Amino acid sequence: MILIRPRRTLLVALAVLVLTAPIAATAAEPAPVTVFAAASLKNVMDDIGKAYTARTHAPVRFSYGASSALARQIEQGAPADVFISADSQWMDYVGQRGLIAPASRRDLLTNHLALIAPAFSDTRLRVAKGMPIAAALGAGRLAVAGPDVPAGKYAQASLTTLGVWDSVKDKLARAENVRAALAFVARGETPLGVVYDTDAKVEPDVRVVGLLPDDSHPPIVYPTAAIAASTNPGARAFLGFLDAPQATALFRRYGFVVLPKR
Repeated sequence: MILIRPRRTLLVALAVLVLTAPIAATAAEPAPVTVFAAASLKNVMDDIGKAYTARTHAPVRFSYGASSALARQIEQGAPADVFISADSQWMDYVGQRGLIAPASRRDLLTNHLALIAPAFSDTRLRVAKGMPIAAALGAGRLAVAGPDVPAGKYAQASLTTLGVWDSVKDKLARAENVRAALAFVARGETPLGVVYDTDAKVEPDVRVVGLLPDDSHPPIVYPTAAIAASTNPGARAFLGFLDAPQATALFRRYGFVVLPKR
């Protein structure tokens, strides 16, 4: 018995160790989903990412910026799983280079353009053809996103249609993306700016002077797609979640218009 007891004790100890040790996962933890998204989507996508993680336990990492900059980063091999652009042109850009999975692409959202002023400003201007926007600027500048950025292109097209582009083209404060243009106005650095209506809704330090007519610029479209090189199954799962009622409700809460799935 003296010889058996130590062996029995050892076996019992090993059994206890096995039973109390952390159980190895039968499946790997979900890999984080890396989403490259237009800067104007930041607030809503942060909330959607949290909702997705709560449902799937898979973390979501966002990289926000101008669609043009994100598309070029993807072209250079940046490790993304999903791309959400603020216009079709930059999605076409990566698509023509074989960088997205074509079957995963769909137009998800649309938006409106807004002429904004600092919240403390008393500027009043009726948005219409020939509006005296240059006079309203005075010695100040008009904050707009850069010419390669979707919001900047939409703004130029709209102001051209309204017949006022020539009066402001030399009075611009160009920003790297639409959120940077929003910040110029929010800080009072420019008296006016053109951003998306949804941007104005999340910034308490600006107010909407007026909406630019939807027919004064090309349709604002936010296409989504999975990156072709991604092997992360979470890419398709996340794209599917964007059509779920919870995500749709969040988009609408932030002022986006959800496009019907085709």
